[in-house]
Amino acid sequence: MPKAQPQPIPPDLQSPGFYFNRELSWLAYNRRVFHQAQDGRIPLLERVKFAAIAGAGLDEFFMKRIGGLKQQLAAGVQASTVDGRTPQQQIAECYEFVRSHQKEREKSLRRLFKELRGAGIEIMHYADISAEEKEALREDYFRNIFPLVTPQSIDPAHPFPFVSNLSLNLLVTLRYPEDREISLARVKVPVGSGAPRFVKVGSRLRFVFLEEVMENNLDLLFPKMEVVGCEIFRVTRNANTSPREEHAEDLLSLIESTLRERKFAPIVRLQVRPGMDPLHRGRLAVELGLDEEADVFEVEGMIGLRDLHELSALNIPALKDPPHQPVGHPALKTPRSIFHVIRDSGALLLQHPYESFDSSVERFLREAAADPKVRGIKMTLYRTSSRGPIVDLLIAAAQNGKQVAVVVELQARFDEEANIRLANRMEEAGIHVTYGVLGLKTHCKVVLVVRQDFNGLRRYVHIGTGNYHPLTARLYSDLGLLIYDANFGQDATELFNYLTTGYTPKRNYKKLLVAPKILKRALLERIEREIAVHTPENPGRLQFKMNGLEDVDIVRALYRASQAGVRVDLIVRDNCRLRPGVPGLSENIRVISILGRFLEHARLYYFRNGGDEEYFIGSADAMMRNLESRVEVLAPVEAPALRGELREMLDIQWEDRCFAWELQPDGEYRLLGPAKEPCVSSQESLIELARKRSQDVMRLRKRKSKTLGRRNLRITE
Repeated sequence: MPKAQPQPIPPDLQSPGFYFNRELSWLAYNRRVFHQAQDGRIPLLERVKFAAIAGAGLDEFFMKRIGGLKQQLAAGVQASTVDGRTPQQQIAECYEFVRSHQKEREKSLRRLFKELRGAGIEIMHYADISAEEKEALREDYFRNIFPLVTPQSIDPAHPFPFVSNLSLNLLVTLRYPEDREISLARVKVPVGSGAPRFVKVGSRLRFVFLEEVMENNLDLLFPKMEVVGCEIFRVTRNANTSPREEHAEDLLSLIESTLRERKFAPIVRLQVRPGMDPLHRGRLAVELGLDEEADVFEVEGMIGLRDLHELSALNIPALKDPPHQPVGHPALKTPRSIFHVIRDSGALLLQHPYESFDSSVERFLREAAADPKVRGIKMTLYRTSSRGPIVDLLIAAAQNGKQVAVVVELQARFDEEANIRLANRMEEAGIHVTYGVLGLKTHCKVVLVVRQDFNGLRRYVHIGTGNYHPLTARLYSDLGLLIYDANFGQDATELFNYLTTGYTPKRNYKKLLVAPKILKRALLERIEREIAVHTPENPGRLQFKMNGLEDVDIVRALYRASQAGVRVDLIVRDNCRLRPGVPGLSENIRVISILGRFLEHARLYYFRNGGDEEYFIGSADAMMRNLESRVEVLAPVEAPALRGELREMLDIQWEDRCFAWELQPDGEYRLLGPAKEPCVSSQESLIELARKRSQDVMRLRKRKSKTLGRRNLRITE
């Protein structure tokens, strides 16, 4: 009798080796973004923009993620993450990653500046311009920038000055003539205070850095002093000053005080040039409360890449992507009331920025504000534009006698101040403003319109994956639903009652999956169901599209699905804890990350469910903060035609071989498709698909109109 073969021991899902670190995974994403700045298939000024985005992203990483890890260290936290790293280990490995790729970034930036020069945009050193140009720059600087500059002494009579977050600074070494004693002064470079980082030289597109102009005209600030040296430095402060809501009597006042605290928050990074005087470098580190060896980063060349946005904004169409004009949603290309269109359709799927935000979501609010039959509007606001029409439309609705209630998230990171101003403005207009549920961020994107139709009150709902922000609606790839459905309307009413009261009795949602009470459990149950119904004849399949995959429970459930033979396709834009392609664990899982001219921002969850397919869209990533500490919403997409549109979108994105990267088992990402050959990206395909849908509908309407015209003519004859 043959000897029984030993059964393989299943992998231990608790093993740290099966999970990538969130911070390192995000840094890998930032590296992919910077790679776009090196990709010759992308127009030159768009590549400059990607370098600026990567620079700004790295700044925020230090402000939020490194700042948070340092807070954990200060609090004595030694617990390891699921990937087996303590806060100190995470900081050390992140620093190593940043330093190891610093040379790569500097080399790429030099190549980028060389290409700009070839295209007629020259970034010059002050020393390389003519004497006449120097004199003209000096005069312009004296008139237009010098009044903004304030020197600050650093000596026993003057304590070390406050240095603001992300500020660029000159450390000037001075002495009186014929005096051996030296002194120091700090001068802030006033970028963003009305002064450009790139100062134009002459009439052509030639620029020098503002800090070089200032450095070479220090005699204006320090007349009759000898300038011994001038060095540049930049600081980054911790942005994690989360308010303690449980002790707050007035959340708005607490957020305002939190913003003041953030201004003076501890510094987490000091950037300097190589070759800085060791005594000055050490003194800066001490004065700023930093470890000189660990927290000081040397940068060759330009410090503060986010300022490259100034160059990317140059109006040179030949060096940019062709202008993108979103098309109108085919069903909304009609003068009929949008409420009649939604009611007749049942539901409309919106795909931004391929389809217009203005002629869909803004129109929904615009008609709601003016329609005499509309009785009330309820809406969540996480981020929006102070210059956009959204708040104006809500105010107009209130002035037209509608009941308007808005849930404003005051703690939307880096938008707190803007949201406070908007909240105050809306309250002054008579809008009922609330700030959500204590201890939870309101991240869901929902509008509820209550309208008096011919047979009673009816509820119309918009649910989206993106913010109600007209600018980002043209830059981010998002999904939305405009829907008339009694159950959706009832669920939205339940949701707003929860958001405006915070009361947490059992909410009977019929369609919506709402976090933090329901959503995570619902996702886990559906993954387990996919495992249960999977057979070789009727295989299971999961497809998720999101910004980040970090929640450990979701990752482990996906591992179990893979072990059961379920195919798992994941489109994860940035950080991903899951390790794909591990035999016996995740060989049925693939993970890709898509970059492009638009920021991939949509969240979509697909379950094959034995053929009875389910699609959900909404605001939630598979991250613990979204599923357990925020109010989030996923909504089912039920109409077969709309599911077909989502399937088409998913298939196009999954087959991207232009700007898609695949995550490897070792944590590296591999660009799918050849890096130097022309290609059509999934985003370009979706632009063309939206145009085709719009044109097809217009052609169909024209044919129907002609047919109707001929029929009427025959009747008349």
